[in-house]
Amino acid sequence: MDAREMKIKAAAAALAHVEDGMRLGIGTGSTAEEFVRLLAEKVAEGLKVEGVPTSERTARLCVELGVPLKSLDELPELDLTIDGADEIDAQLRLIKGGGGALLREKIVASASHRMIVIADETKVVDCLGAFPLPIEINPFGQAATQIAIERLCTKLGLSGDMKIRARSDESVFTTDGGHLILDASFGRIPDADALATQLNAIPGVVEHGLFINIASLAIIAGPAGAREMKAKYEQEHRI
Repeated sequence: MDAREMKIKAAAAALAHVEDGMRLGIGTGSTAEEFVRLLAEKVAEGLKVEGVPTSERTARLCVELGVPLKSLDELPELDLTIDGADEIDAQLRLIKGGGGALLREKIVASASHRMIVIADETKVVDCLGAFPLPIEINPFGQAATQIAIERLCTKLGLSGDMKIRARSDESVFTTDGGHLILDASFGRIPDADALATQLNAIPGVVEHGLFINIASLAIIAGPAGAREMKAKYEQEHRI
């Protein structure tokens, strides 16, 4: 089973949690896009849902495939969000934002009664941090904000390169909201909760990619199939 097949397997398992009439938050990224494709097939067969996309990219795919969309202002309370992740630990803490949509992803997930994460088994880690942590910052005061982040990380014993994200043509990447992404390569984040709390206190930080106490379930796909992961590994079971 190759990487795409595993993503499709996870997306298909998540689709089983979608019920007729649901208000859905729809995530961003390659795994979430596989979910959108499968969801569109069910919509074509008669499933009634309303989706709130977490990015312009996701919105375009939904429109192309015929998935009905609303804005979060029109549907401020959602039943379920299904989204991918860049890393997942045993407590269902996540690093997200590799696609640059972390602010909208967190707003949508937090407006939902439940969040299900879909990923392949390579995303499961013992300690968050191997994937660079995206930190969304305001362009105004960029240098001052970066200095404040660096000082905080030093205080917490974290070190590593921090770079403003660029596109493949080397132009500066900007989010759908017009912000910058600072990618922080820590390697390991021993206390993700403390880092998340203290990043929130820096005025120039719009949002960060640590999703803590947001996901209620992860569906992890591997060569042997998909499994559900809750707060502890001993709660996993095959599906």
